Amino acid sequence: MLSSFNEWFWQDRFWLPPNVTWTELEDRDGRVYPHPQDLLAALPLALVLLAMRLAFERFIGLPLSRWLGVRDQTRRQVKPNATLEKHFLTEGHRPKEPQLSLLAAQCGLTLQQTQRWFRRRRNQDRPQLTKKFCEASWRFLFYLSSFVGGPSVLYHESWLWAPVMCWDRYPNQTLKPSLYWWYLLELGFYLSLLIRLPFDVKRKDFKEQVIHHFVAVILMTFSYSANLLRIGSLVLLLHDSSDYLLEACKMVNYMQYQQVCDALFLIFSFVFFYTRLVLFPTQILYTTYYESISNRGPFFGYYFFNGLLMLLQLLHVFWSCLILRMLYSFMKKGQMEKDIRSDVEESDSSEEAAAAQEPLQLKNGTAGGPRPAPTDGPRSRVAGRLTNRHTTAT
Repeated sequence: MLSSFNEWFWQDRFWLPPNVTWTELEDRDGRVYPHPQDLLAALPLALVLLAMRLAFERFIGLPLSRWLGVRDQTRRQVKPNATLEKHFLTEGHRPKEPQLSLLAAQCGLTLQQTQRWFRRRRNQDRPQLTKKFCEASWRFLFYLSSFVGGPSVLYHESWLWAPVMCWDRYPNQTLKPSLYWWYLLELGFYLSLLIRLPFDVKRKDFKEQVIHHFVAVILMTFSYSANLLRIGSLVLLLHDSSDYLLEACKMVNYMQYQQVCDALFLIFSFVFFYTRLVLFPTQILYTTYYESISNRGPFFGYYFFNGLLMLLQLLHVFWSCLILRMLYSFMKKGQMEKDIRSDVEESDSSEEAAAAQEPLQLKNGTAGGPRPAPTDGPRSRVAGRLTNRHTTAT
């Protein structure tokens, strides 16, 4: 049954241009072509990269973060409370005010104490700055190495300067060892990111990150199997050109060098917009959509490949909107805003200060702030006492 499915799945008409068969891509006369089974080596490589990452974060990233002055914030531990903990784990981390009032009554706490418990409990689950720094430094090291290594692999290739050459004599294009190892390393790295996703820092664009990693793995796997290495290498190079700048910006931000962080973010924004919103659609998407079938008709692999690239472009637009929001804040305030993808740690003092500045509004619209003493007789004094009691109860 498995062999039947394998034979059906790898039909020539699915993945190769019309009138081209897999037999034409068999190794012969010293000419080597990519084969899908070659990518099985990416699985053990991903495990090796995971081991290297754990060693790097423990023995290099963590000491480096302390040496550079990255310090974790001191967090107040919550008092054990079985009722609140159960609600936190099962019902949600941010209960609404009616739920907070009910929980406060069940536990014999005030509303403010219950709010403070949930606030501190959420902070306990947030990753510390040193963890964020270690993750960013590992990704920075890889992306920078890949960005430096990529041009050295492609510098003398014609398709780097003219993407239309990606389709010259396609698919009869031999595999170069340097391109194979670069591709394998990139695939192994993204597989390691997928494995580590449940344990890494989760930001607000977590779902988009998951989609991006899956799309990247599928694109690399398909492009290698269908001998689309030339265009695939250009996609990798465009992405690596801005990713290392983003990780460097995060590292500097954790070190609290605000001016350097602002400058790096502006550089990153320019590179990101130029590579993802200009070069990617005008060079990559154009050549895969039009020039790839100039001498042949479309086929299933053509639509599959372009569909994945379009999904990648939609993710580029999504992240561009987030970057524009941060740039707008920078232009408005003169200082770069915190990463809007991150879950910002909540402070007791800031929230309590805000609460002190804004008097509590009662249900009948009466403010709960201090009042002048009544001076117009017993009826007013009694009304004042009732109002004060009602305010205290609330």
